[in-house]
Amino acid sequence: MAAEYKTLNLNDNLPLTCTRTGTCCHGNQVYINPWELNQLAKTKNCSPKDLRDNYTDFGGIRLVFDGNKNKLNKKSCRFYDNQIGCSIHLGRPLACRLFPIGRKIQNDTIEYIQQGQVFPCISECPSVVELPALKVSDYLIEQQTELYEQAQDLYLDVMQNIADMGFSLLLETPLVESNEFKTINAWRRFAHLSIEELTKFIDYEWIDLITTPEIDKVLPTEFIEQHNDLLQTFAQNKYGQLTSLEETNNASITLIGCALYLAKSIGSNLEDLIDHWVETAIQFGAKEN
Repeated sequence: MAAEYKTLNLNDNLPLTCTRTGTCCHGNQVYINPWELNQLAKTKNCSPKDLRDNYTDFGGIRLVFDGNKNKLNKKSCRFYDNQIGCSIHLGRPLACRLFPIGRKIQNDTIEYIQQGQVFPCISECPSVVELPALKVSDYLIEQQTELYEQAQDLYLDVMQNIADMGFSLLLETPLVESNEFKTINAWRRFAHLSIEELTKFIDYEWIDLITTPEIDKVLPTEFIEQHNDLLQTFAQNKYGQLTSLEETNNASITLIGCALYLAKSIGSNLEDLIDHWVETAIQFGAKEN
């Protein structure tokens, strides 16, 4: 995370009792992973594709905030209702459940964090300090984050599995010995693309399979395991019979792009990922100019 942040302890008492003013439902960016999109669709009683097409942008990985403005001139989430608040509260994604704290994984260690040294809610909801404080651990239980955190972690593995296929096409084929720099150079360029540009780069059939797979499982473990199998099978069928270095190069680049797209849906830092993947590929013989 590029912004300054403070690591929290599970026993920290913080002003986490919500004021119910809807401030956090305005002017934010909420990214969602495919399982969360599926949960939102169930809550909204519509198909995942309908929810994706009507309530998200960038192919289904970010909620749309284009509703009525609040007193701070910020537009609301499309799910926000001025009368009742969040209309999909039961199925809300992890980012909403955790807010105003965040979560990050570093070296397989989970940390809960706040952005900045001043608690995020205080500036826009100053009355929050008058409400009872909560321990971070109690807040996580209250917000029922367990399954949603599990889904984030499982999709981190799926993302790496897709990237590994891109690595294999580069490092385990004649492509790595072809003295071509363009594969790694293309990977590197991904770090400078906006999410809109990245979405346009990826074929729609990939976006469709990533964001709205046809899976009827409910628990994240079962849903994401099946999703991973579908993605692996699709990639093997699509790229299993490549006949030229150009095809191999394009397939490797596409798979890395897809991995980054999924990574964005779970809040990963794409620049850090690309730096790590490029450095790893170079260690195993890939070339960059």
